[in-house]
Amino acid sequence: MKTKMLKKNYEFKNVFSKKNYYSGKYLEMFVIDNNKTENYMGIAVSKKSANSVYRNKIKRLIRECYRKKEDKIIKGKSYVILWKKNANTENATFYNIDRDIDMIFMKAGLLKGE
Repeated sequence: MKTKMLKKNYEFKNVFSKKNYYSGKYLEMFVIDNNKTENYMGIAVSKKSANSVYRNKIKRLIRECYRKKEDKIIKGKSYVILWKKNANTENATFYNIDRDIDMIFMKAGLLKGE
Protein backbone atom coordinates (compact mmCIF):
# COMPACT_ATOMS: atom_id res chain seq x y z
CA MET A 1 0.00 0.00 0.00
CA LYS A 2 1.32 3.42 -0.99
CA THR A 3 2.37 5.85 1.74
CA LYS A 4 0.21 8.95 1.95
CA MET A 5 1.76 12.39 2.24
CA LEU A 6 1.35 14.86 5.11
CA LYS A 7 0.49 18.25 3.65
CA LYS A 8 -1.11 20.42 6.31
CA ASN A 9 0.84 22.47 8.84
CA TYR A 10 -1.08 20.96 11.80
CA GLU A 11 -0.18 17.42 10.59
CA PHE A 12 3.52 18.32 10.67
CA LYS A 13 3.18 20.00 14.09
CA ASN A 14 1.45 16.90 15.48
CA VAL A 15 4.42 14.72 14.46
CA PHE A 16 6.96 17.24 15.81
CA SER A 17 5.21 17.46 19.17
CA LYS A 18 5.83 13.83 20.17
CA LYS A 19 9.65 14.05 20.21
CA ASN A 20 10.51 10.64 18.71
CA TYR A 21 13.55 12.02 16.90
CA TYR A 22 16.28 10.26 14.90
CA SER A 23 19.19 11.89 13.12
CA GLY A 24 21.59 10.94 10.36
CA LYS A 25 24.39 12.81 8.63
CA TYR A 26 22.11 14.79 6.27
CA LEU A 27 18.56 13.97 7.41
CA GLU A 28 16.48 14.17 10.57
CA MET A 29 13.29 12.21 11.18
CA PHE A 30 10.38 12.57 13.60
CA VAL A 31 8.06 9.56 14.07
CA ILE A 32 4.71 8.93 15.77
CA ASP A 33 2.16 6.10 15.76
CA ASN A 34 -0.93 7.02 13.77
CA ASN A 35 -3.20 4.07 14.74
CA LYS A 36 -3.99 3.34 11.08
CA THR A 37 -2.99 0.60 8.66
CA GLU A 38 -0.92 2.87 6.43
CA ASN A 39 2.02 5.23 6.72
CA TYR A 40 1.99 8.99 6.32
CA MET A 41 5.11 10.90 5.37
CA GLY A 42 6.01 14.58 5.19
CA ILE A 43 9.20 16.05 3.76
CA ALA A 44 10.52 19.49 4.62
CA VAL A 45 13.58 21.33 3.32
CA SER A 46 14.28 24.77 4.73
CA LYS A 47 14.49 27.81 2.47
CA LYS A 48 17.78 28.57 4.20
CA SER A 49 19.25 25.34 2.81
CA ALA A 50 19.03 26.12 -0.89
CA ASN A 51 17.00 27.68 -3.66
CA SER A 52 13.77 26.07 -4.88
CA VAL A 53 15.47 23.97 -7.57
CA TYR A 54 17.74 22.22 -5.06
CA ARG A 55 15.00 21.96 -2.41
CA ASN A 56 12.71 20.18 -4.86
CA LYS A 57 15.56 17.93 -6.03
CA ILE A 58 16.26 16.91 -2.43
CA LYS A 59 12.55 16.17 -1.85
CA ARG A 60 12.38 14.02 -5.02
CA LEU A 61 15.46 12.06 -3.96
CA ILE A 62 14.06 11.49 -0.45
CA ARG A 63 10.72 10.32 -1.89
CA GLU A 64 12.43 7.91 -4.28
CA CYS A 65 14.73 6.44 -1.60
CA TYR A 66 11.73 5.97 0.68
CA ARG A 67 9.67 4.39 -2.13
CA LYS A 68 12.36 1.73 -2.65
CA LYS A 69 12.13 0.70 1.02
CA GLU A 70 8.39 1.14 1.47
CA ASP A 71 7.64 -2.61 1.56
CA LYS A 72 10.20 -3.21 4.34
CA ILE A 73 8.88 -0.47 6.64
CA ILE A 74 6.46 -1.19 9.50
CA LYS A 75 2.93 0.18 8.91
CA GLY A 76 0.96 2.50 11.15
CA LYS A 77 3.45 5.37 11.53
CA SER A 78 3.65 9.02 10.53
CA TYR A 79 7.07 10.41 9.60
CA VAL A 80 8.46 13.84 8.88
CA ILE A 81 11.85 13.79 7.19
CA LEU A 82 13.89 16.99 7.26
CA TRP A 83 17.04 17.99 5.39
CA LYS A 84 19.50 19.40 7.93
CA LYS A 85 19.96 23.14 7.49
CA ASN A 86 23.72 22.97 7.90
CA ALA A 87 24.15 20.05 5.45
CA ASN A 88 25.68 21.08 2.14
CA THR A 89 23.31 20.63 -0.81
CA GLU A 90 26.22 19.31 -2.90
CA ASN A 91 25.96 16.19 -0.72
CA ALA A 92 22.35 15.65 -1.86
CA THR A 93 23.09 12.59 -3.98
CA PHE A 94 20.90 9.53 -4.29
CA TYR A 95 23.58 7.40 -2.63
CA ASN A 96 24.02 9.68 0.41
CA ILE A 97 20.30 10.10 0.99
CA ASP A 98 19.62 6.37 0.51
CA ARG A 99 22.33 5.44 3.02
CA ASP A 100 21.09 8.05 5.51
CA ILE A 101 17.46 6.87 5.26
CA ASP A 102 18.60 3.25 5.77
CA MET A 103 20.54 4.21 8.87
CA ILE A 104 17.73 6.32 10.36
CA PHE A 105 15.07 3.64 9.86
CA MET A 106 17.39 1.02 11.39
CA LYS A 107 18.07 3.29 14.39
CA ALA A 108 14.35 3.76 14.85
CA GLY A 109 13.71 -0.01 14.56
CA LEU A 110 11.10 0.54 11.84
CA LEU A 111 12.29 -2.04 9.31
CA LYS A 112 10.50 -5.41 9.17
CA GLY A 113 12.50 -8.48 10.06
CA GLU A 114 14.83 -6.80 12.54
